[in-house]
Amino acid sequence: MKIVTICGAGIGSSGILKVNAERVLRKLDLEATVVAADISTVKDVASDAQVILTSQEFVDAIGSTFADVIVIQNYFDTEELTAKLRSALE
Repeated sequence: MKIVTICGAGIGSSGILKVNAERVLRKLDLEATVVAADISTVKDVASDAQVILTSQEFVDAIGSTFADVIVIQNYFDTEELTAKLRSALE
């Protein structure tokens, strides 16, 4: 499984979200490749992703995709991330 985290520049917010997603996946005993990317490369990076994690501001820019796009309100809230990933993956 591939999960892509998206932000504007692909460095800060998506990196934080990537690290927290990896922590949550370990806690849920799920394996996935998690990749941080910027919005300008989302079409290439997420073409084979099952899940895209991002903030509301980038949803429209992601466009059409087969991946589940999950909007995360607080990138530091692992409870929110756990609930949303569990819901999408189970």
